[in-house]
Amino acid sequence: MSGHSKWANIKNKKEKTDAQRGKIFTKIGREIAIAVREGGSDPINNSKLRDVVAKAKANNMPNDNITRSIKKAAGELGNVIYEEIIYEGYAPGGIAVIVEVVTDNRNRAAADVRHIFDKSGGSLGASGCVAYMFDRMGVIVLERSAKHDEDEVMEQMLEAGASDFIPDEDVFEVRTEVGDFSAVREAIEGMGYNILSADIMRIPQNTVDISADEEAVSKLFKLLERLEDNDDVQEVFHNAVLPEADDED
Repeated sequence: MSGHSKWANIKNKKEKTDAQRGKIFTKIGREIAIAVREGGSDPINNSKLRDVVAKAKANNMPNDNITRSIKKAAGELGNVIYEEIIYEGYAPGGIAVIVEVVTDNRNRAAADVRHIFDKSGGSLGASGCVAYMFDRMGVIVLERSAKHDEDEVMEQMLEAGASDFIPDEDVFEVRTEVGDFSAVREAIEGMGYNILSADIMRIPQNTVDISADEEAVSKLFKLLERLEDNDDVQEVFHNAVLPEADDED
């Protein structure tokens, strides 16, 4: 099994201050709104909503917040309409960047994302300019302990429908096709594993090592920080290889 583990990135996303946690809850609330709009407010019949609820719980989002977000999305507590938009562009050093946005104001989001790219020395591109460099996949990260036999875990994951299995020092990373993500996640939950993170991600087919270019690394970090601080931005993906000590995507 092969592939570059994204656990360093995922782990850093989970180490948040209270203020950042509030932003995470807001972003997850918007994901819930999209899921409810697409498949209804009953998680039993809406696998996408089940996935988002599982993500919310993994991020310690209170049940009351989850329930309120579902009711709000169903129109019981208001009627804000969110839409999903993908922006693509380049960061300094020729790094491909994909920004996933969920917003109630398309014009504001577009202006904000373009400004962030320009301010950080990057450039926003046309739709499709870098998306072909990434594969959308389900990524499920499991806590690894001494009791786990790596070969046995890999066999269980593949039997559950995983397409790739990447062991790391502290975790197991399980990848799935997008269409299999919900079923595999639920199968893993049923096995009793502790799931640290489960989400649909964009995995770069090839990476670009800019670790020796301090200026490009600095500008990329500023771009990523500004994007992730924006309320409309849900996820940011790139194809850079960064210095290990500073990998904070």
